[in-house]
Amino acid sequence: MDPNTTSRRTFLGLVGGGALAAGLAACGSSGPTSTPGSTTGAGGGGGAGSGATYWFLTGQPQQAIREAQVKRFNDANSSTKLKTTEFQNDAFKQKIKTAIGAGQGPTLIWGWGGGGLKSYVQANQVEDLTDFFSQNAKLKESIFPSAFGAATVNGKAYAMPVETVTPIVLFYDKRAFDKIGAQPPKTWGEILDLVPKFNAKGIAPFSLGGQSRWTNMMWLEFLFDRIGGKEVFQNIYDGKKDGWSDPSAIKALEEMQKLIKANGFIKGFSSITADSNADQALLFTGKAAMMLHGAWTYGNMKSSGGDFVTGGHLGYMNFPPVDGGKGDPSDTVGNPGQYLSISSKASDADKATAKKFLANYTLDDASVSDWVKSGNIAVAKSSKDKLSSITDKFDSEWLNFVYDTASGAKNFAQSWDQALSPSQAETLLDNIAKLFQLSISPQQFATNMNAVIGQ
Repeated sequence: MDPNTTSRRTFLGLVGGGALAAGLAACGSSGPTSTPGSTTGAGGGGGAGSGATYWFLTGQPQQAIREAQVKRFNDANSSTKLKTTEFQNDAFKQKIKTAIGAGQGPTLIWGWGGGGLKSYVQANQVEDLTDFFSQNAKLKESIFPSAFGAATVNGKAYAMPVETVTPIVLFYDKRAFDKIGAQPPKTWGEILDLVPKFNAKGIAPFSLGGQSRWTNMMWLEFLFDRIGGKEVFQNIYDGKKDGWSDPSAIKALEEMQKLIKANGFIKGFSSITADSNADQALLFTGKAAMMLHGAWTYGNMKSSGGDFVTGGHLGYMNFPPVDGGKGDPSDTVGNPGQYLSISSKASDADKATAKKFLANYTLDDASVSDWVKSGNIAVAKSSKDKLSSITDKFDSEWLNFVYDTASGAKNFAQSWDQALSPSQAETLLDNIAKLFQLSISPQQFATNMNAVIGQ
């Protein structure tokens, strides 16, 4: 896959984190295939009792790092080797769902946490790892605390955060701010004040690939958090009746439409797609001043944006606070990690093998080094120690920013369409599109979403 066309869909399936162009090349084969170092080409079911199994995704550089982890484990544990099978993203999603539903999933279940993990917990398909983390306190302490949110269901941990973190970031073009003689916004109120100033200069305040829908969602994720705090969406995730009608939620929806009505976004945003990277191009070509987007976009902006990055024109920041809001401005949203669970159907011996792998080979020194070298921040505090190996000035500054944002967040909220069930997520994306097109009111949005809470 061309690293210049990395999309969020590719990212969610294949890219553990997101930063340098070198770390963004990745389309998997049609799979499944066996991993070098695996003792078999096919991963048996979790309850098969024929040895611990592990399924994961293809796509470089992530695939090679996962393979290296398994090789280190198998080389050191010749009598209890992990058997692995690799799948391309779509094939994996289909296969893992079917296998787990039949009680024949792999011992180690790779996933995105959130809504998918919650469904596994409700079906009694994954092991409670709360005691595992109590017994491995040093391991738990080494991981960003905020990454455990998407691994936790009803107060218990059912997955280990692994691999990499990718926050949503407010990017901006320093040249655009120079043209209007302004500084980057420090509050939501300043964002609204900047809108007419950019429009007067013929610069769109914000780029947005609105046809993709999830791009719009990122705005609401931050506004809900900054206005009402983390509890607002947590209540929705927990299935609280009428959670979308929380006064802070309505306020966030109103503020969102206020920005849209003020022409805060590029004209025709609802027909622009994110997968084509057209939204990024609007920023680095000077047509838009700012863009709220995933950290995975940095690599493309560096490789495709001329001197936008290397000329020092790209700026970035965490989303600013809202005046009078309850949210912690250090919080972020996006992808707090990837997650490994253990099948409850596996034998005790296979569970023990899986726990040894989790404890010693997923966020070990070699793994963290490999993730950082690939242009990502591992979901481990030790990532900070590896950043001195990044010699490019702009990449180093960028990765330090990603590290500081992810490690400093008291709450790292998972993207809503990953946190919610598939049926809720589709209703959400549909209603977000309507909200941004101003075809429904905030109250109608809340009513429509309340109808599917808990589904």
